[in-house]
Amino acid sequence: MKQIAMVAGEPSGDLLASRIIQGIQTQSAQTQFVGIGGPQMIRQGFESRYPMDTLSIFGYADALKTLPKLLQTFYGCLNYWKKHTPDVFVGIDAPDFNLRMELKLRQRGVPTVQFVGPSIWAWRYERIHKIRQAVSHMLVLFPFEVAIYEKEGVPVTCVGHPLAQNIPLKPDKIQARQHLGLRQDVPVLAVLPGSRRSEVSLLAPRFLQAVQLLQRQTPELEVVVPMVNTQRKAEFLTILQQYPVHNLHLLEQSKSGSDQPIAWAAMEAADALLVASGTATLEAMLFKRLMVISYVLSPLMKKLMAWQSGQNKPLTDWVGLPNILAQDFVVPELLQDEATPEGLAEATRKALFDSNWAQEVEQRFLTIHHSLRLDTPHIAARKILEVAHAG
Repeated sequence: MKQIAMVAGEPSGDLLASRIIQGIQTQSAQTQFVGIGGPQMIRQGFESRYPMDTLSIFGYADALKTLPKLLQTFYGCLNYWKKHTPDVFVGIDAPDFNLRMELKLRQRGVPTVQFVGPSIWAWRYERIHKIRQAVSHMLVLFPFEVAIYEKEGVPVTCVGHPLAQNIPLKPDKIQARQHLGLRQDVPVLAVLPGSRRSEVSLLAPRFLQAVQLLQRQTPELEVVVPMVNTQRKAEFLTILQQYPVHNLHLLEQSKSGSDQPIAWAAMEAADALLVASGTATLEAMLFKRLMVISYVLSPLMKKLMAWQSGQNKPLTDWVGLPNILAQDFVVPELLQDEATPEGLAEATRKALFDSNWAQEVEQRFLTIHHSLRLDTPHIAARKILEVAHAG
C-alpha cells in the first residue's frame, strides 16, 4: 500500500488537502494518508497524528510561546516517518513547518511536494534558496507564480485554485440567507477577523468598533461572524463584551450541518465583508463580494518581520489576493495605522451601499474566477503520484 505523508496547518489548508486526497483516491485507491490535518481531511480517511491547531500560529511571537509543543510535533512526525518511510511527502501551505520537514525528508531520499508556496513574490524572496533545496516539485495556485519558480530552476506546476471549482460562478444570496435565517430586506455584513489567535486579538476590536459606528447610521444592519473553532470563538466573545454590537450572529462550523466551511455561508449571504488579509479574501472574491481588507501586526511582529526580510513593506503594491490577482486596487486595503474604526467603517459603508461599484467589481472578480477554475484535485493528484513514482 502506498503511503502519502501530508501536513496541513490551518483550515484553508485542510480544505485544499481534502480535495487532493479525493483526487488521489480516484487514481490510486490503495493509498494511506497520514500526518497532520483537520476535520475535512479526516473525513476522507486521513490519519492525523497531531491536532492541526498545533500549527495554527502566526510568526515569531506565537511560535515562541508554543515552541515546545511545535518541536514535539515536528520531531514526532519526523521520527514516525523515519520508521515508516512515505512514498512522497506533501506539505500544504504552513511553509515554516513544512519546508523544514521537506528538507529533512528529502535528505533521506523521500520526494517532496509543496502545495502552495510561501509568498516569496511579496516577502523574503531569498526563501527561494531553501525551497530549491527542500522541494522536489512545487504546486502553485496562481498563474503568475510559474515564471518565478521556472526562473529559479524549481520544477513547478500551476494547478489552479481548488476553491475556484468549489465556489459557484454565480452565488445565491437569497438561498444563503434563508439557510442562515437572515432577513432578505436588510443589509448584511460578514466580519472575518482571521483564523489565528493573534489576528483575532488585534483585528476584532477594530472591526467591532467599526460595526458600532455603522450601526449608529444603519441600526438594521445584520452582522454574521463565522467561527473557525471553539478557541477563536471564546477569544472573540471576550472582545465582544468590550465592544458590543447588536443583530450579531455567531456562526459555528460544528453546528452548521454542512461539510462546507461556515465562512462560505456567511460570504454568500453578505452584501459586503470586513476581512483579515489571507485566504478568506480569495474566497470572498470568488463569491464576487465587495470587501474591505485589513491587517495589523503587533509592533514586535512588525520589527521582527522587517529585521528578517530586510523589508518594511511587501514587494508588491498590494497585500490582498484579489488586488494582487487583478494587479490593481479593486478593493480597499486598510493596514496597520490606517486600520482605525473610523476608516474601516467609512470604507465598509461604501462597500455595503454602492451598487454601481459592486456590479463593476463583480465582473472583474468573475473574470479572475474563470482564470483559476482548473481541475485542481485531479492535476495536483496526478503530479503528486508522478513525483512519488519518480522518487
